[in-house]
Amino acid sequence: MKLKLSLLAVVAAMVTVLVVAPIAPAAPPAATAATAPVTGTAANGATFAGTFNITKIVNQNGGLAAVGTLTGTLTSAAGAVLGTVTNLPVTLPIAGAAPTGSCQILDLVLGPLDLNLLGLVVHLDTVHLNITAQQGPGNLLGNLLCGLTNALNGNGGGLANILNKLLGL
Repeated sequence: MKLKLSLLAVVAAMVTVLVVAPIAPAAPPAATAATAPVTGTAANGATFAGTFNITKIVNQNGGLAAVGTLTGTLTSAAGAVLGTVTNLPVTLPIAGAAPTGSCQILDLVLGPLDLNLLGLVVHLDTVHLNITAQQGPGNLLGNLLCGLTNALNGNGGGLANILNKLLGL
């Protein structure tokens, strides 16, 4: 009987430890940095060669910007090192080509329509209503409507593709 009680006490203690023992939370995924080469030549022939390590993308004044650090070397036209930068904090706007062109918003075809309104007869032949939005700089409504149309129908990345990518993370 004492052996059974001792065994029961040991099992109860083990269950208590298993239930009460805290489980360590999983560590958040480590942020990965993307590296982009940076090169350039000045009017006097000096060249810069380095890398831009992008750590995150932020919203800056309604546009996207890459935040990271710049590392590189400035060399004169003769090959002498003029200076170096190491892990210089930099924020650069991400500029892409502005979308141009047009997109179909509505294409509605109504067949012939005959109305008799208390003796007033109205006959309407086939009506074809076609609404097209023009994209480009300064075309705010066209850009907005094309963006909404593309987000809903899956063109250009689409809302469904964006959500699927988020779920895949």
